[in-house]
Amino acid sequence: MKKIDFKKELKTLYRPSAKKVVEVDVPAMNYLMVDGDGAPGSEAHQAAIEALYTVAYILKFMIKKGELAIDYGVLPLEGLWWAEDMSDFVNDNKDNWIWTMMIMQPEWVSQALFEQAVAQVKAKKNLVAIDKVRFCAFSEGRCAQTLHIGPFSEEGPAVQRVHQFIEQCGAALSGKHHEIYLSDIRRAAPENWKTIIRQPMC
Repeated sequence: MKKIDFKKELKTLYRPSAKKVVEVDVPAMNYLMVDGDGAPGSEAHQAAIEALYTVAYILKFMIKKGELAIDYGVLPLEGLWWAEDMSDFVNDNKDNWIWTMMIMQPEWVSQALFEQAVAQVKAKKNLVAIDKVRFCAFSEGRCAQTLHIGPFSEEGPAVQRVHQFIEQCGAALSGKHHEIYLSDIRRAAPENWKTIIRQPMC
């Protein structure tokens, strides 16, 4: 059975340094996505994450046990964050935040396979957000990113470094603030949480 570690295969995207900000070109990739609003950790946010991971693992085992017989690790949870009034985002008014939570999918996951996975989930579990999960392509192109180590509440300096890097490149911010969560926050201490901070630029 073939085994693939996408975090190694895509290490420029999923294994950045915490010591510097780098520019990356993020190609179009397919994702499981759930859209929502409100503070991180809210019921809606937690329901979205549960639905995403459930479908992602069903797809993993469908591919592992299917004709392709490929075993791969489920990719980390990612989040796009913004607000209708961006001052709410800057000022930490979390109840007004808007988000898209997502998990990248290998190229051999199709719409048909996704629909089969969702049907399997519905047959076994009653997940609040299962009907909100969608499968679609997402492309960011030119981005700046770095790794933040520590609690989410202390991301500010890392975000600022990313924005300064973009300014120094003579570019401007575009798209949405993007975070990739490399740590299992249920098991790791907050001071050890690893989060990729990514910002599209143009």
